Amino acid sequence: MPVKSYIAHPHDGKYQELLTELSMISACDIIASENEEIAIVITDTINAVEDEKIELQINSIKSLKMLSMVSGFETGQ
Repeated sequence: MPVKSYIAHPHDGKYQELLTELSMISACDIIASENEEIAIVITDTINAVEDEKIELQINSIKSLKMLSMVSGFETGQ
């Protein structure tokens, strides 16, 4: 199962909108920053195909300015 972590940077003034849109993606866990400048996004999917779908969903969010992957690995089955 692919597990990845990202730092999500919103467009100016779009932090809450970004959190709302990210929270709608079922395979994502979101950790909001206290300063409202970034969000940590952790994805946990069942296979590479689902992982790619989630990444496309995240990257299609209009309030997202930049997404930086921090870590990624695949757990053994």
